[in-house]
Amino acid sequence: MGQLLDRIQKPNDIKRIPRRLYPALAQEIRDFLLENVSRTGGHLASNLGAVELTMALHTCLTFPEDKLIFDVGHQSYVHKLLTGRKEGFSTLRKRGGMCGFPKRKESECDCFGTGHSSTSISAAVGFAVARDLKKTKETIVAVIGDGALSGGMAYEALNNLAHFKEEKKNLIVILNDNKMSISENVGGMSQYLNDLRLHKSYGEFKENVENALKNIPGLGESMARTLKRSKDSIKQLVVPGMLFENMGITYYGPVDGHNVTSLIHAIDHGKEAKGPVLIHVLTKKGKGYGIAENNPERFHGVSPFALDTGKSLQTKKRETYTDVFSRTLMKLARRRRELVAVTAAMPSGTGLLPFKKAYPDRFFDVGIAEEHGVTFAAGMAAAGMRPVVAIYSSFLQRAYDQVLHDVCIQNLPVFFCVDRAGLVGADGETHQGIFDLSYLGHLPNMTVMAPKNALEMEKMMEFALNHDGPIAMRYPRGAAYTGLSRHQSALEYGKGEWIKKGEQVVVLSVGNAAQQCEEAVALLEKEGICAGFVNVRFVRPLDETLLSEAARTYPLIVTVEENELAGGYGQMVSAFLHKKGYRNDLLSFGIPDCFVEHGDVAWQRKQAGIDGTSIAREIAKKVKGI
Repeated sequence: MGQLLDRIQKPNDIKRIPRRLYPALAQEIRDFLLENVSRTGGHLASNLGAVELTMALHTCLTFPEDKLIFDVGHQSYVHKLLTGRKEGFSTLRKRGGMCGFPKRKESECDCFGTGHSSTSISAAVGFAVARDLKKTKETIVAVIGDGALSGGMAYEALNNLAHFKEEKKNLIVILNDNKMSISENVGGMSQYLNDLRLHKSYGEFKENVENALKNIPGLGESMARTLKRSKDSIKQLVVPGMLFENMGITYYGPVDGHNVTSLIHAIDHGKEAKGPVLIHVLTKKGKGYGIAENNPERFHGVSPFALDTGKSLQTKKRETYTDVFSRTLMKLARRRRELVAVTAAMPSGTGLLPFKKAYPDRFFDVGIAEEHGVTFAAGMAAAGMRPVVAIYSSFLQRAYDQVLHDVCIQNLPVFFCVDRAGLVGADGETHQGIFDLSYLGHLPNMTVMAPKNALEMEKMMEFALNHDGPIAMRYPRGAAYTGLSRHQSALEYGKGEWIKKGEQVVVLSVGNAAQQCEEAVALLEKEGICAGFVNVRFVRPLDETLLSEAARTYPLIVTVEENELAGGYGQMVSAFLHKKGYRNDLLSFGIPDCFVEHGDVAWQRKQAGIDGTSIAREIAKKVKGI
């Protein structure tokens, strides 16, 4: 296995393999991906579906001179293979290993780093403008999925791209459509019409006819306009993709995304076009692995699994925070008919599938359109509904202006359930949820909560739906903490919870940092340091009464959060102490001023110094004056 794949050691090596052997190479690539991703975990279905498309792109383009920009980048594994990174797959998404997304510092062939959706066309337009200003000749290609086209940013870019038609600037957009079946117009006539429309001589012919007509005295301009109107009317009837055509983008397709010859044909013609081209490619997610083909959503991102059955090799030991959110929301929805749920293309990841099934008329998936989703929820709240907006922390930041302008200024009761808050592990720097306390914590009218464990999360959800104004609850990925359950005082707005009183030092724990703080407090006790311990609960508003008590009682105050230190809870406490004239020592633990690389969460916490051992060690040094 892998004889052809072994011949690809560096960029452009695919060109040395005879095209008649491409089907065998495609099979070797799929076998390699299945064997490796089943061991390491990663994004599988999207990569299996993009094998032939990526092969065709690498046949038609020259790397790193030409530029290939993937939207999100879930489907970039084949590109990594074909640029000589085969050996890196044993360390895929692991600490110090190969990233699961395109990354500029990993390879010259990754010209633009990605991880979030709907950005590729904008970046490609930037590359194309830079190319033309520098007067170079490289081909620019953006690959975007049909799902990413639900994001408004993609349409902003397409609107901008339309100007390229007038300037005759070439740029190729590949629409990787893995939702549709191959339609009837994929055939000889469709191929002929597309070739005709894209061929350089056809474009020149159209331009020459229009110019000749315009030169006829008196009637020429009118005849040219009439001909153009007639031509466009006929095209509306017979040419697919007129949405793009009307934007000034030449449409080509649909093309069978698993036929390398057809794909090469389309891409080569796209390179010749004077102006922007959209090539519509039809692919099947999970192609070549029946289990993934039948369940592409489950195999979008996978943990290690058994190839013969597709079953995960990781045993789910405990309920996750997302599970707690899901079942609690179902319980609340039965009592609250005004409760509605909104998500942005993540009904499964956010735990909303049971809600969708039980209350389909109260469930709304807006697609990859976080900005619209937040303002949509604001509209429902203004009309008397109780929207619950479930979005990952790293995706909600895309809707910052809508949270501020459309929700907070109007003081609307929208409940933001911020999933994947904190460190997320293998997805790396584009997906770490370490900024939400900073970007939500300074907004007037916003309330920000963080539960210490599963039981407190349930209580906070019920509390939030009775709060009159914007409110957010942030919670992490993974198993829900069940410790500290015996400490469960009633929730009171803006008030923290004393877990334990002590001497010399008090530890203020934010949300899921509770487990590390509990461990740190226990380690300090072994060293003879009796530390106070507070569950913060509310990051905004600050519990000024509790903080004043802590400042009067403890010489040293410690804050711990799984959030960027800049703008986080620690800085809020520091500003409060300064404002009130308190002169306590303050130690703030959190994520330093950096982007956190991919790796396991335990390692990431240790690197940031927010694991229990590191916290206890630094506190002990401070208390002992070391």
